[in-house]
Amino acid sequence: MTMWVFGYGSLLWNPGFPVASSERATLMGYARSFCMSSIHHRGTEEKPGLVLALDEQQNARCTGLAFAVEAGYEQRTLDELRERELISSAYLERMLDVHLDDGRIVNAVTYVIDPHHVQYCGGISLEEQAQIIAYAIGGRGPNTEYLYNTAEHLSEIGLRDPDLEWLSQRVRSLTA
Repeated sequence: MTMWVFGYGSLLWNPGFPVASSERATLMGYARSFCMSSIHHRGTEEKPGLVLALDEQQNARCTGLAFAVEAGYEQRTLDELRERELISSAYLERMLDVHLDDGRIVNAVTYVIDPHHVQYCGGISLEEQAQIIAYAIGGRGPNTEYLYNTAEHLSEIGLRDPDLEWLSQRVRSLTA
């Protein structure tokens, strides 16, 4: 049985595990959102950044990529994903159905935000998001790099995310 992982943010451009194939996929009931304060990877406790998370919302949908993990690497992939994604328990690991563009529905390892976690910051304005992202730096580098890479990879696979496009332009103007 194939292990699938749903990517909507940094997994799009840095899955970090052996991928047998990838397909565009849509997850229903969740929105891609800069709703998680980052105190490790893209910010610090003193100056948090923002990272994307899947925020559960009625009638929402998020399109990204479903990655089929290369056979034989399932446990290693799961262990490494947990180390990467569950660093502060702000994400919850879920097995959720995603709809592939070819019509199949697969169950995928998916990381969603815990809206009760202290790092949850849903509902902040795009301008405030831009102000945070423009200047935050964490253990994996500048928050701007995370934003730009994600927006670029969404564009490469033919997905528009108007909020990320606006944020990319605004953050570039703030840091120019």
